[in-house]
Amino acid sequence: MGACVLRLIYPPSLISEPILYQLITRFQIEANIREAHITLEEGWLEVELSGETNELNRAIGFLEEKGIEIVRQD
Repeated sequence: MGACVLRLIYPPSLISEPILYQLITRFQIEANIREAHITLEEGWLEVELSGETNELNRAIGFLEEKGIEIVRQD
C-alpha cells in the first residue's frame, strides 16, 4: 500500500465538477483533504491519497486526463 500528497489545481471549467467524488468511487483509494482553496474562478486541493500503487497511478492518470494540474507535495 502506498500514499502520496498531491496539490490538485483545477481549471475554471472543472470547479463545479465532483472530481474527488469521481476519483474515490472509480478507484480503490482513500482521499484525505488536507487543505483547500476554491472560488468561482479557481481552485486547488491538497489531498493525501492512499491505496495500492497501481490504483494510485490509475487515479493520477484519470486526474490528468480530466485536465487537473498535479503537483507532488511529498
